[in-house]
Amino acid sequence: MTMPFMRPPRKNPVLRTRQMNLPPGARGRVALGLTAAAAEGRFELQTCEDCGTVQYPPREVCHKCLSAALRWRAQSGEGELLGSTTLHHSNDLFFRERLPWRLGLVHLDAGPTLMVHLHGEVGDAPTRVRVGARLDRAGQAVLIGFPNEGSAHMADDKMLREMTSDPKFRKALVTDGKTETGQAIVRALVKAGADIVWVGHAEPWKKMGDGLDDISALPQVTLVPLDLTNGRQVTELAGSIGGKVDIVINNAEVHRTFGIGARRGTDVAKAEMDINYFGLLRLAQEFGPALKGRSADGATGATAWVNLLSIYALSNFPPHGTFSASKAAAHSLAQCLRAEMRPAGIRVINVFPGPIDDEWNQHTPPPKLAPTALANAIVKALRDGVEDVYPGDVAQEWLERWRDNPKVLERELAAGG
Repeated sequence: MTMPFMRPPRKNPVLRTRQMNLPPGARGRVALGLTAAAAEGRFELQTCEDCGTVQYPPREVCHKCLSAALRWRAQSGEGELLGSTTLHHSNDLFFRERLPWRLGLVHLDAGPTLMVHLHGEVGDAPTRVRVGARLDRAGQAVLIGFPNEGSAHMADDKMLREMTSDPKFRKALVTDGKTETGQAIVRALVKAGADIVWVGHAEPWKKMGDGLDDISALPQVTLVPLDLTNGRQVTELAGSIGGKVDIVINNAEVHRTFGIGARRGTDVAKAEMDINYFGLLRLAQEFGPALKGRSADGATGATAWVNLLSIYALSNFPPHGTFSASKAAAHSLAQCLRAEMRPAGIRVINVFPGPIDDEWNQHTPPPKLAPTALANAIVKALRDGVEDVYPGDVAQEWLERWRDNPKVLERELAAGG
């Protein structure tokens, strides 16, 4: 049974801040399919389309029939633990700081035999286990053996916490608390055990219902002025709390309907870009270095950056044309941010929801994503350590169509569907 993770002691400000040592991150291109699946929470292995062999490690051709017709297919991960060992010494800097470290040899029901990291609740061999894929601090896929039946606190396993960004006892910044989505995210973080949640709010003179008052009454919540169009305000806030924030959730956005010809001028498009793209840029320039500097700051060090994007970022939805364009720009910027954050072990999570049940989608027919469901998906992504999330039925269908043929999806959307 995993012992519950207890609140760590406060950091001694006199001690030097530790620098992050990443696990070995070199992988061949053929192995990146495993990483791509793990980034979305799936465990996939190469499967030969000619003879049906499931193989590991990844190769250019099937090891049985030498066919090059290999496809990555989802696996159940069920298998038998053949043996295990505990590592007490390592020449690798990352593992030297985290010893002892348990490893095991697992024979999958699908055929391959794998060397995996073992969750602390997995018993001695022989025993049944379930193998899953997670991203390590270097952003590469690793394999973990889980017990078939875990305890209530299995997420608190020391090894597993290295692969995830659990909000428990961490401090988070939510950039916009005036929307239903932002308020749902704050409640979900508090429920997940976040220690402090700073909640940004622009235009404090503007009354936006009772939601902001309700979350401000929570003992973990502190309201802070934050307007992402105001570079000086972003800089001042980063100077005030940047050295304390562990998780940044950027949910601030401007969303307007219509495309190009239905509106005169560029004012609305500029407002969307100023928040959705330049707002993210301002935030990343000020808070990014602070997070990178604290990524090795103990058990609750800085760990994740979450961007609320849109499924419209993948392919433009003409009825929301300029909004789609701003989210596509933010998506590209978020990929740059992910590359820059990875050497510090900070995970950048991009969330691509379909239409949210809010004021800007009043005329959009169901199904629409409830703010609470979106908030729960964000917390789950933090706990599972994934990079890309597509919550809701519309987002899942859109993603499937986009992967199948982006050009066909573009034409379908242009025709109204």
